[in-house]
Amino acid sequence: MNLQEYQSKRIFAKFGVPIPRGEVATTATAARDIARRLGTRVVIKSQVLVGGRGKAGGIKLANTPDEAEAVAERILGMDIKGLKVRKVLVDEAADIRKELYLGLVIDRAQRRVVMMGSSEGGVDIEEVAAHTPEKITKIAIDPFLGLKDYQAREMAMTMGVNRELVGDFIRIAQALYTAFMQCDASLAEINPLAIVGEGKLVGLDGKMSVDDNALFRHADLDEMRDVDEEDPYEAEARRFGLSYVKLDGEIGCMVNGAGLAMATMDIIKFYGGSPANFLDVGGGAQADKVAAALRIILSDKNVKAVLFNIFGGITRCDEVARGILTALREVPTTVPMVARLVGTNEAEGRAILADAHMGTAATLDEAADKAVRAARGELKF
Repeated sequence: MNLQEYQSKRIFAKFGVPIPRGEVATTATAARDIARRLGTRVVIKSQVLVGGRGKAGGIKLANTPDEAEAVAERILGMDIKGLKVRKVLVDEAADIRKELYLGLVIDRAQRRVVMMGSSEGGVDIEEVAAHTPEKITKIAIDPFLGLKDYQAREMAMTMGVNRELVGDFIRIAQALYTAFMQCDASLAEINPLAIVGEGKLVGLDGKMSVDDNALFRHADLDEMRDVDEEDPYEAEARRFGLSYVKLDGEIGCMVNGAGLAMATMDIIKFYGGSPANFLDVGGGAQADKVAAALRIILSDKNVKAVLFNIFGGITRCDEVARGILTALREVPTTVPMVARLVGTNEAEGRAILADAHMGTAATLDEAADKAVRAARGELKF
């Protein structure tokens, strides 16, 4: 789950990262009132879960409360990469002397949390990695020892932080690491971590992504979910306990098991097709869950064929088949479908689907090949 900038910065501040004074506004009038309370020049920042806000005109300075109102009026309702701006963050403007980058990610290859720092802050870290990778410092953190002060000090020195600010940098790095660990984050970054005014470090922008699988123990973070910016089908899938990610292809996939789902998408690509989604119905999927999954798949207008790849262990193939028929009664469609049902009650499942005008397959190779050809209109059932 991705958090908005203002949410991320509030979490960072809770753990000791200095951030600017600021409040969120949903109307231009509220933005003017916040600017008046702050009593200084402000920056109006669109709150959408996408990069490139500044280039799109979604971040602007305002010198007076009235100007803040006018700027907020222009930004609210703006479309940034397909997302509508519904709120803005009104922060006090900073006298920026230098911009740094500080972030934490999970490096699966090293099986460690890795802290990254760069003297090139204020821009996408991906751009720095692509063009000047030597300007990025990485430190792998031992999960048993945590981030040690000497590691943060080493990073500060390689980033060119002034000696008098190294102590502050270490405290901010430790605060960010603590926030990362305690929130079960997969990403936490301050960009920029700015040297402002007379020489203070302040986190002017922030980003945090929280592991969805850990949200059951973070009710406070789960409440921060911005449903307005979520894909409506992904939100619907979550309501039924489904793992769903929309993609850009034409073949809808319904699979039980994340590994099997990835293998299914790979073999669809191998046969020249492109998956329209990742969808894992999980173990023990009941008919109502399968029906919900199929409704979500069919709601994608790009889907030209659907492939069911079910390995019946805990999940019973006959239950999946009933769910498919239930969904087809609720959402009639002419989209061709191919089913591969293997495992528990597979014969019963195939019998249930016998009159559903659906292609069947004994192997995944056969199923993927049929689905790709059906999507192209080369195969009818």
